[in-house]
Amino acid sequence: MGLVQLLKSQVLCHLIMCYVFVVSGLIINLLQFCTLPVWLINKQLARRINIRLAYCISSQMVATLEWWSETECTLYTDPESFPLYGNENAIVVLNHSYDIDFLCGWTFCERFGVLGSSKVLAKKELSYVPVIGWMWYFLEIVFCKRKWEEDRTTVAQSLQNLHDYPENFWFLLYCEGTRFTRKKHQISMKVAESKGLPKLKYHLLPRTKGFWVTVQNLRGKAVAVYDATLNFRNNETPTLLGVMSGKKYHADLYVRRIPLDLIPEDEAECAAWLHKLYQEKDGFQEQYAQTGRFPGPVKSPPRRPWCLINWLFWVCLLLYPLGLLLVQLISSGSALTIAVAVALFSAASLGFRWMIGQTEISRGSSYGSKAQSQISPVRDKNDQDPSLRLQILICTVG
Repeated sequence: MGLVQLLKSQVLCHLIMCYVFVVSGLIINLLQFCTLPVWLINKQLARRINIRLAYCISSQMVATLEWWSETECTLYTDPESFPLYGNENAIVVLNHSYDIDFLCGWTFCERFGVLGSSKVLAKKELSYVPVIGWMWYFLEIVFCKRKWEEDRTTVAQSLQNLHDYPENFWFLLYCEGTRFTRKKHQISMKVAESKGLPKLKYHLLPRTKGFWVTVQNLRGKAVAVYDATLNFRNNETPTLLGVMSGKKYHADLYVRRIPLDLIPEDEAECAAWLHKLYQEKDGFQEQYAQTGRFPGPVKSPPRRPWCLINWLFWVCLLLYPLGLLLVQLISSGSALTIAVAVALFSAASLGFRWMIGQTEISRGSSYGSKAQSQISPVRDKNDQDPSLRLQILICTVG
């Protein structure tokens, strides 16, 4: 292990990165709060300001992946579709198999210039979480409560509000609803068997209702669905801790552009279309497993320097007062002060490790451990079981 790699793996280095991210995030959240009066006067101006403020937060995580760990991100796609990426509104359907798949999704959003305006469908509780959650609130992220009776109206209205959004955006969806694990896959395939659906090898059955609601309410604003399938070379199992430790991964992403007009408007037909899409995604993963590559040519956009510049700006701005504080603590010579500093450092270290652990697949949702009847992704319109009504796609960070 080289000296640079050894330095990147140190907990102290991780804590400094966490400090910069949290403090800069809170500063940006405060600036976002200050845009509320602007919203009353000029909503579109407030939106544009919040897009750029949000970029200042999310691009730091992208910089960690691209510049700190130097992870390679390769895009396979149709050359005719490539010029359209970043120049139109789209719904992105991404598989959910890795701890950092959301971060790879953000990376491609950044490379095509839509990171600050990108959207997800997230659970309501996240809107109360400082930094990311508050950023999403001001960015008009679509939140749901996991209660379909309530979400039916609020989610649809939130999506309709995006029809006058001033800049291009990508709306990222995880149609599987949770990360892929063997246990969840076994139960999901039992559901497929009971419903007479073809079994999938590399994916869970998609949740169709949330996809249908999103497509229906973004018609006329989004013009295409980007079917995105992610994999990592050499059977790598990337983690956020690995990224922060400077470990280099090799991500491959295959994207197909599908015009939104080709997706049926009828709910049942749309559900059948989505199931067929996931059967095709499974085929792409099978080809990758056999050949080590996705179909089509490589058309990777180069990484841009802006996320690195933003990250270095915050590092320089926030490390100076932290350095002054540490000098004062050391120069004080007080044993009690030093003991308190060590205790705070230890607590921060444990807290940091705990937060990173929450992004791991093993700490994901309980989907798959519940009774089979509670996870059926296909609904009969006459079935009134309230525990099965929620089909909204839940997209969480980690």
